[in-house]
Amino acid sequence: MSAQEFETTPVTPQQLQPARYFAASYAGEHVAGTEFVIGAMFVAWGVPTMDILWGLLWGNLLAVLTWALVCAPIATDTRLTLYAYLEKIAGPGTIRLYSVVNGVLFCVLAGAMITVSASAVRILFDIPPQVHWYPTSAGFVLVAAAVGAVVVTIAALGFRRVAQFAEVCAPWMILMFIVGALALLPSLVAQTAGVDGIGSFADFKQVADAHIWRGDGSQLNVWHVAAFAWVCNLAMHGGLGDMTLLRFARSSRYGYFSALGMFIGHYLAWVCAGIMGAGAALALQTSITQLDAGAVAYQALGAAGIVAVIIAGWTTSNPTIYRAGLAFQSLNPNWDRVRVTIVTGAVTTVIACFPFVFSKLMDFVGLMGLILSPIGAVIVTEHWLFPRLGLTRYWASYSEQRTNKAAVIAWGTALLAAFLLNQFGLHLFFLLLPTWIVATVAYIVLARAMGAQEAHAEKARAERQQTEERQRAEAAYLAAPVADHGASTSVGGAKLPVYRAIALLALATCTLMGVAVLLGSDLAFLRQWLLLPSLLYFVFGTLWAREKESGAPANST
Repeated sequence: MSAQEFETTPVTPQQLQPARYFAASYAGEHVAGTEFVIGAMFVAWGVPTMDILWGLLWGNLLAVLTWALVCAPIATDTRLTLYAYLEKIAGPGTIRLYSVVNGVLFCVLAGAMITVSASAVRILFDIPPQVHWYPTSAGFVLVAAAVGAVVVTIAALGFRRVAQFAEVCAPWMILMFIVGALALLPSLVAQTAGVDGIGSFADFKQVADAHIWRGDGSQLNVWHVAAFAWVCNLAMHGGLGDMTLLRFARSSRYGYFSALGMFIGHYLAWVCAGIMGAGAALALQTSITQLDAGAVAYQALGAAGIVAVIIAGWTTSNPTIYRAGLAFQSLNPNWDRVRVTIVTGAVTTVIACFPFVFSKLMDFVGLMGLILSPIGAVIVTEHWLFPRLGLTRYWASYSEQRTNKAAVIAWGTALLAAFLLNQFGLHLFFLLLPTWIVATVAYIVLARAMGAQEAHAEKARAERQQTEERQRAEAAYLAAPVADHGASTSVGGAKLPVYRAIALLALATCTLMGVAVLLGSDLAFLRQWLLLPSLLYFVFGTLWAREKESGAPANST
């Protein structure tokens, strides 16, 4: 397959991808090894149970709506990467500054994912948990380097391969969080006075209040939880980073597939990870802050837990390194994306050797979103508000400005406002809305003063005609019969039902093993044998995916 990813030009209709890739990509990326870290951190916060459950509901809903109503429509309207579209709005000078900042932040984020995967592999070599900001074992450094090499290889292959990898992994990873929670919940029940089992939500809440989300004097509440759930992926939705992925979507409605990641990964997985973390800490008689993701998963799932954390880290770091590579490649369109991604991945792997990248993960993702969100506000303002305010979209490009000073000043002004508000006591997680508002107002005022009122009628008309022609061609392609796309109408060969049946049977077996432990079966049996149906799933799940890929129509949704 060609590595062409349309880094600087709109995606052509023939390269638009089916819905299942986005469903798998969101489910895979957001059911990740870092969910173990975040789920455990909620436990360490001491926030009450109901604050966790309600806060995650509202925060994740806001995140889904931001993806679906803000990011996806702009991505499918322009068919450009964030970097190409920002250059069109703010000029090459601005994009160079933004790409460096964005790329570095994505490298650190991807490094955290690789570190989480390495925290599982280190168990195989009896390497001690890495809970300091620096590595304390040369063996851990070697493990992180090996994990990073695999991740970079997949990311370099491009969006389609990243999505295909996630498509196979996502169902099993989701299941592992559920099975792990089911496996360790009985040990928490046994320590809770007055509860003999989980027969109702009231029973679960009593156990959770006593041993998981205890509400023991934390100053954080439901609003902090909701705000974190919204802003933890702010760089991707409010900051429009996922334009890079959603430009391949056949419809802006595909933005709603983010709900699979938010409510399975950032709700269910965080809750399950909290249960596993509390159960593992109880079993090992230690503080949850002294456990890494690998230790938690291994305590719950045995060898299958090691595999779960490794793969969960991969499926998140793959698209993150892919985004980082596109950010740095945008500095010079003549650079080869694959080579840039490999170099970016090498730097990311070095970062991954330092465990601070996941020990401070929650603060980092909040800060990352805050730094990048003003640029999202600038793009949204120019794309949607300027035509309604009588201002000219792409005015800086039409007037041949190398750097859109209005955009840069608005970005800086918004960050300064965020810093001042934080100094006056506003929590990091609550800075999004005021920062976005400041960036929007500042950009409108500055752009109007610096030339956005000029009509540039001839250039604007040519731009509009070009966009309309591209959109007509795209609509005609998507409306054409399948046969016109030159693809087989087959939905797979005779082996596909066999592969599907065995893969689903393997997943069902994993589920039943977890339920059996909840009902009183031996945890040791689960830890010893869960890997067997898991491996069976990966073999036949991969064959199932390949068979579907070989027979699926080109425009299948």
